[in-house]
Amino acid sequence: MLIFEGIESINVLVVGASQGIGLGFVRHLLCKERIGQIYATYRDRQQSKDLSALSAQYPDRLILISMDITDEEQIAQGIAQLRCKIDKLHLVLYCVGFLHEGNIQPEKSLQQLRADHLLRYFEVNSIGAVLLAKHVLPLLKHGDHSVFASISAKVGSIGDNQLGGWYGYRASKAALNMFMRTVAIEYSRKSPKTLVVVLHPGTTDTHLSQPFQRSVPSNKLFSVEQTVSQLLSVIEGLGSDDSGQFFSWDGSRLPW
Repeated sequence: MLIFEGIESINVLVVGASQGIGLGFVRHLLCKERIGQIYATYRDRQQSKDLSALSAQYPDRLILISMDITDEEQIAQGIAQLRCKIDKLHLVLYCVGFLHEGNIQPEKSLQQLRADHLLRYFEVNSIGAVLLAKHVLPLLKHGDHSVFASISAKVGSIGDNQLGGWYGYRASKAALNMFMRTVAIEYSRKSPKTLVVVLHPGTTDTHLSQPFQRSVPSNKLFSVEQTVSQLLSVIEGLGSDDSGQFFSWDGSRLPW
């Protein structure tokens, strides 16, 4: 991992690790010898059986933390738990996000907009990430290089929006991008060795994308393992000028 060259043991926090890309990151990183401790958060233990099984398999390397990122007190408490165990993190991966749940579905027109649904999109897709950045900063302020990476989406690009629709999801991901761009500026002063980036994973075969995969070409529908490998390659290749940038899965920069 080039960005972490010279670091013998890399400590990682994966937020939103119970399924999908977050769980994929945990599985992949557990196979890496240079990865030391992995701290993985979940919201519902009943829906985190695969993550719990991994924790039982790797009790000395994988530590689970209960955290609902829509509750700032839980974020603060979770980070406080980490600070009792370690004094530094090298990689933070924010993998929480949603596109549909229950009666909340991507809007096709203005007539489908509801204020409570919009607030839910922002609460999960945007606000949780910036509150995490607020509380995790002390664990990133050290002499080693570190990375704070959030999973965003290309549809959150204002410049790339040609189709419209999906108001809540698009806007909440655009807000995530702005939050992280702003965090990168503040981190450059307070934690200058930390790179803050947002990543578009491509269409990945997860619960989030399943209802919308029909029109996706087969070579553009990635397995979780493929997505994780691609995104880690992007992270590994980051340079000092890349903080505050928006990257696609292939390493190309996306328009804001």
